[in-house]
Amino acid sequence: MAPETRLPAADAPVVRLPRLWRLVPAMALTAAIALLLAGVGIAVYNERAYTLQKTDEAGAQAAILAATVTAALAFNDRIAAQEYVDALQANREIRSAAVYDAKGVLFVSYARGNADAGFPAVDTASLSDGRTEDGFVTVSRPVTQGNVELGSVRLRVVLEPFVRRLERYGGIALLVTMASLLVVVLGAAHAALSRANAELRGRTDALAEAYARLQAETAERERAEEALRQSQKMEAVGQLTGGVAHDFNNLLQAVGGSLELLERRLAAGRHDIDQYVKAARSAVNRAAGLTQRLLAFSRRQPLSPTCVDLNALVSGMHELVRRSVGESVRVDLVPGNGLWRVWADANQIENALLNLAINARDAMPDGGRIIVETDNIELDAGHAALVPGLEPGSYVMLSVSDTGTGMPPDVQERAFEPFFTTKPIGQGTGLGLSQLYGFARQSGGHARIDSMPGQGTTVTLYLPRHNGADAEDAAQETMTAAPLRGQGTVLVVEDEALVRMLLVATLEEQDYTVIEAEEGEGALAILRSDTRIDLLATDVGMPGMNGRQLAEMARQIRPGLKVLFLTGYAHNTGLGDGPLDPDTQLLSKPVSMGAFLAKVQEMTHAG
Repeated sequence: MAPETRLPAADAPVVRLPRLWRLVPAMALTAAIALLLAGVGIAVYNERAYTLQKTDEAGAQAAILAATVTAALAFNDRIAAQEYVDALQANREIRSAAVYDAKGVLFVSYARGNADAGFPAVDTASLSDGRTEDGFVTVSRPVTQGNVELGSVRLRVVLEPFVRRLERYGGIALLVTMASLLVVVLGAAHAALSRANAELRGRTDALAEAYARLQAETAERERAEEALRQSQKMEAVGQLTGGVAHDFNNLLQAVGGSLELLERRLAAGRHDIDQYVKAARSAVNRAAGLTQRLLAFSRRQPLSPTCVDLNALVSGMHELVRRSVGESVRVDLVPGNGLWRVWADANQIENALLNLAINARDAMPDGGRIIVETDNIELDAGHAALVPGLEPGSYVMLSVSDTGTGMPPDVQERAFEPFFTTKPIGQGTGLGLSQLYGFARQSGGHARIDSMPGQGTTVTLYLPRHNGADAEDAAQETMTAAPLRGQGTVLVVEDEALVRMLLVATLEEQDYTVIEAEEGEGALAILRSDTRIDLLATDVGMPGMNGRQLAEMARQIRPGLKVLFLTGYAHNTGLGDGPLDPDTQLLSKPVSMGAFLAKVQEMTHAG
């Protein structure tokens, strides 16, 4: 019995070894399948981690862009916003970027090459989460200022092509194939992949930590920027109320006092009232000029560009400039030969020249010399690239140089800032140079300052060359032509009753048939009737339906209807950014009744 009991024990290893070897292929196959599944899982995990990483990076970029363009959206400054968006070209992974206003309308955009045309509209569902499709990840972030949402930004970032990612993960498949032949190799490969995965998780955690720090830094910077904006607003309000409001009160006093004296003298039967009429009209003109300066600073004043000969303009202003600066300052003109014409607002150029001359005089308290120079300038791509938004091409230069005290570098850097002035309180609002800069950029040009302490200052205005034919002085012809009597019917739409009364009375004096309405809906009811309407004269800024919307609906009802806009504040929601068509004219308030009547006569008598 004992030998029989020991034989199975001695033979057991011999019997079990073949069974283990038979299980090796199955074990190897099982291990290979398990590792294959593990490899697929790792690939999927890496793909997701890569996509999340790209989404987080793009989200951080979008948040930074949203914080950067906040001021541009708040002030409707497309040029500054475009500069910020164009700066993203340095990151080649960003294929396109776009900024939208609060209504979801595209504000500015950028797209690399022809691969992507940007984003035509806002998808509000994707404002907080990234969206991945067609090898791109798209993220959006809102642009807010306090509790006010100003708009949104959107970025599209390219992902690594799927084929390249597949090639990268092909190494895992190779390891799995080798593991099916050698379990040890598969085990080692699995261990290596585990270590790599642990390292990737460590890197992901580090990236998440870095992103959290970036978010904290961004939030801190936004708080600092908001505090700075509030400080600047308070400083601006203080300076504005100390200067502009003071001037307006004086002008209102002049208008009110003149009207009161007119009323008394007319009641007494006296007709010696010319000086008071002139005083009131002068005060109104000065108030209008001050308003235009504020609008020029914000780049919102409606310009009236014409073909301008700068040499003739400067020559005509020479006597006024000389009298303005006084006898202790010599004014010399250096006109350029063969000077090109420019397409710009002549009144704004005159204002700029006079302001620069007065600034130069103030910089020379003991007298000196002012040189006003014009010349033709060709700006190549290299020079134009130094000024964001400036296109290379032909420009006409107008410069004003003085021999005064000059500016230190810190003052020179801030000279174009609104409300910045080195003059004592009450002697300057700080709007002169900012107005000039706003006018230059709005006209498609640029302004610059060159100065050295003790050696004087040169301020140069660059205006684009006008390549069209010289325009005739239509305004002069209108003034010298015989006045025309009214013909036709004018529909006047104005929500301010006093203004509407003056417009209607002016037209009726010239025998026009006048129909009046105080808002857009009432005007549309008249336009839908059979009443003859030859001209629609409408205010732009009205409650409810604005003037531009009224004009568009009016021309759907009556195609070809002529429209005259009257506005005191030309902005995007009123007139848009596009040019006006030939049957549309614009007058800026305050406008004299003579100028209003002349424009109506011009439009109603035109063929």
